[in-house]
Amino acid sequence: MIDNYILYKNLPTLDLHGENRYNALVLTEEFIKDNLRLGNKLIIIIHGIGQGILKENIHKFLKTKKEVKAYKTDIFNPGVTIIELV
Repeated sequence: MIDNYILYKNLPTLDLHGENRYNALVLTEEFIKDNLRLGNKLIIIIHGIGQGILKENIHKFLKTKKEVKAYKTDIFNPGVTIIELV
């Protein structure tokens, strides 16, 4: 499912541009909870490229979440992570 995310349109998206790493983790956790309640299976987080700090922290956080089935960086945009929820 996560490999075919291009086939889906209008996926829920969280844009973390301008956020520090601590706020980004809180916002990401809330975003995941909200989308689980709504029954969404695929979501997108836009963390940007920059120095890679947000991306690294978001990926570390996602590894610890049991609600996250899989995640990967978008092949067309390294500033975006696609997440598949359980």
